[in-house]
Amino acid sequence: MPPLPADPRWKVEHLPLLSAISVALLMCAASVGFLTGGPVAALGAAAGVAIVTVSYTLTTLALAWADTVRPALVMPVGLGAYVVKYSLLGVILAALVGSGWRGGVALGWGVVAGVVVWTAAQVWWVHRIAQRK
Repeated sequence: MPPLPADPRWKVEHLPLLSAISVALLMCAASVGFLTGGPVAALGAAAGVAIVTVSYTLTTLALAWADTVRPALVMPVGLGAYVVKYSLLGVILAALVGSGWRGGVALGWGVVAGVVVWTAAQVWWVHRIAQRK
């Protein structure tokens, strides 16, 4: 087995910043949702951002754990995490569409905003780390 890295914390050191960015986005999404569709849209938009934040955070933690325990586990744990989280997202969205909840569209926009902002922030973080080395 290859040796473990000397300091595995680098795998999760971006989480505090990305969590803070996600909280700011959640507040912005809720505000935009409220202004455009009232309290139900505000709740939907905020829930969309929260879903992305929780799922990306849990995936990051699972992958960091797998890499620390045994690097060969990264691929199966990562694929398993993606299958579980996208299956849950599909079930949640199907239930919301079936219920006729008015905040569903705002939830979808919140998910899109959360994915775009989290991904952009993580790309920036990785680029910053690469410049340090």
